[in-house]
Order: sequence, then structure tokens, then C-alpha cells
Amino acid sequence: MELTKSHIMPDGTAVHYRLWQTGRTSRGLIVLLHGMASNLTRWSEFVEHTALKQEWDILRLDLRGHGESIMHGKISARIWSDDLIELLDAENCERAIVIGHSLGAHLALQFADRFPNRIRGLVLIDPAFPQALRGSWPWLRRLRPLLCVIVAIIRVLNALGLHRRHFPRRDLRLWDEKVRTEFLATGKAEEFVRHYSSPFNDFKYLPIGHYLQELIEMMRPLPKPAHIRAPMLVLLSRSVTYTDPAVTDRLLADLPHIERATIDAYHWPLTEKPVEVRGEIEGWITRQFLRK
Repeated sequence: MELTKSHIMPDGTAVHYRLWQTGRTSRGLIVLLHGMASNLTRWSEFVEHTALKQEWDILRLDLRGHGESIMHGKISARIWSDDLIELLDAENCERAIVIGHSLGAHLALQFADRFPNRIRGLVLIDPAFPQALRGSWPWLRRLRPLLCVIVAIIRVLNALGLHRRHFPRRDLRLWDEKVRTEFLATGKAEEFVRHYSSPFNDFKYLPIGHYLQELIEMMRPLPKPAHIRAPMLVLLSRSVTYTDPAVTDRLLADLPHIERATIDAYHWPLTEKPVEVRGEIEGWITRQFLRK
């Protein structure tokens, strides 16, 4: 059974989440973190179909600033990590398996670096290590100081009451199905990327200031994977459009606690190949936590 819940953070922000409870003795908690300009419905298909929910509790949340946790103000990986600790404590969970997609993968790494005793394992789906970024990302990194200034101005305006009052909700489960039928099934992968990755489309669903803060977070240095001692699975797209797979491979090479798998996806494996992603995650969790 999946429950819809909300937790009030120490600063008064309400963070909304959904918790699947297995209904039997649970093996532990799995936390699902969505990516940039996303929300917890990114994981609806996964939760619906995964065999893990037979034995594990599964928590998926709208990170503050997204979905039902929309707000105006500062957001960052550090703030989201503090929110996650609050949720783990609220659910009486000492240690969790954390699975993150894109920006959520960055958050998972930074959370594990800050709170190593709260992590059982990590799954990173298409992490974008700054060293591996390509395309428009290198010049965006050079604009990072300017983005910080723009964000500061936007936050002042927000504090003065100048901000949008309503944001429509986006069901990413329906969006993903549409992508597979209208774009991928007809061989329009590049068109899918242009449409799906457009910031102007994302601006409909979250504050512009939040989007810019997330760009800044995506460019922030990440903890070295070698410094994270928890077992880790990294899922990469075969044809990543914004990172260099060879650089990512070098960063992860010769680390015995890390397993890697490649998904035959053009851009976002969680959208394009949900069955394959689910199978890799289920197999890894079984090997790591059920057969020992």
C-alpha cells in the first residue's frame, strides 16, 4: 500500500512524499530521488512494476521546490540532504538504499558523503560528473558566477512578493509513455531530446530561480566515488548526449565497490528503457542485500 504523506521541516517548509509499505516484514527502505525540473511521478512506473516492493518499503519524494513541495527560496544539495535526513528520522529508518536519477544521482552522492552512516547502498542513474560534461555544459560552467548573481536577484524579488502563485502539476509517468509512443517508436530520438530538454518547457512547472539554482548544483564538484564506501551501482546511457562516457568510465575504473551497467538509451534510460533499468536495479539489490 502506498501512502501520501507530508513532513514539516524545521524551517516550516512542507515536503511531500509517498511511501510504499510492503505489508510484511520489510528488508529496509529504498529512497528514490528525481532529477532536475522533475518530481516524484518520475518514479511512478518503477514503483508500480518493481518486484522490490514485495519485500522493501519505497519512499519517493518531491524535493523542496518541486511538485507538491513547491516553494520559493533557496534550494541546494545540502538543503535537500538535510530534508532527507528529516524524512529518514520521521520514518524511523537508520540506513537506506538511495537511488537517484541525474540531479538526484548528484544528491545521492553528496548525501552519502555527508552522512555515510545513513547509507546502505547507492544507485546512480546517469550521473553527470563535471569532468565529463560536454556540449553546452562547459560554457555554462563559465557562466556560473553570472547565474549566481541572477539567482540572488530573483530571490530578492521573491522575498518582496514578486513570484508566480500557481504552477501546474506534471505527471511524468504519462509524459514518459507519450515520449515512447510519439518519439522513440517513430525513430525521432533527437526530436525527443530537443522537446524534452527544453528549459522553456520546464519553466511552466517550477520557478525560474529554482531551475537556475539546479543548473548551478549540476555544475558543483562531486565527491569522488572512491571516497564513498557503500556499495554502488552506476547505470549509464550508451549514447549520453551531455557527458563523455569515456571520461565517466575513467572516473569509475578499478573501484571494486562499484558495479557499472550500460543501458541502450539515447538520452534518459529511466524514460526510454524503464524495464531494463528496473531489471538492473532489482538484480543488483538482490546480489548485494538478499543473497549474503
